[in-house]
Amino acid sequence: MTEPALGARTALELADWRRRVASLYAAVRAEADPRTAHELWRRGRDTLFAEHPQSALRADDPLRSTGLPLWPYDPAYRFELPVLAPPDPDRVLELPSGETGITTLRPVGVVELPDPVGATVTVWWLEQYAGGLFLPLRDGTAGVESYGGGRYLLDTAKGADLGAAPGREGDRLVVDLNFLYHPSCRYDDAWLCPLAPPDNTVPARVEAGERMR
Repeated sequence: MTEPALGARTALELADWRRRVASLYAAVRAEADPRTAHELWRRGRDTLFAEHPQSALRADDPLRSTGLPLWPYDPAYRFELPVLAPPDPDRVLELPSGETGITTLRPVGVVELPDPVGATVTVWWLEQYAGGLFLPLRDGTAGVESYGGGRYLLDTAKGADLGAAPGREGDRLVVDLNFLYHPSCRYDDAWLCPLAPPDNTVPARVEAGERMR
């Protein structure tokens, strides 16, 4: 079964959403102070979710007025990490993303998250959207304080990109878990989202980023 074709209006709205997300993350990367960058990101996401026609929030969702709930910024969750070789670089992972959708992932490498997380997770390459880095995470808060399917940190195909460590392009990624955000399906099950695979599931509680309430 094939997905229905997008109408022109929807396609243009989606393009504008991605353009605005990419612009927001560009501003985040340009800000030298991580805490200020995080506040910029929070305000930008609140504006998009409150006002944009492609917001995942239903029209009557009170989060349009209150903003998306977050843990306070914690610098202990910000890292600049090397991307290490994956154990099985030829591996292909296919994740269901709805009744007719499959998201295909290939491992780019792994990052070793220091304490307070203390786990190794996989950085993936999305085959869709002409490719992009994808780093989801399901942690010990999932199912109660954060969405049960996990949250996303990087989805560069859609503009969610914290960039490389300054001066270390092609070597180290900025992995700041304060920027973990919920996929659209957390707000409305009409949206289709790939969920965090076992490689990206950690027992530690990551009390950073977006939360349920």
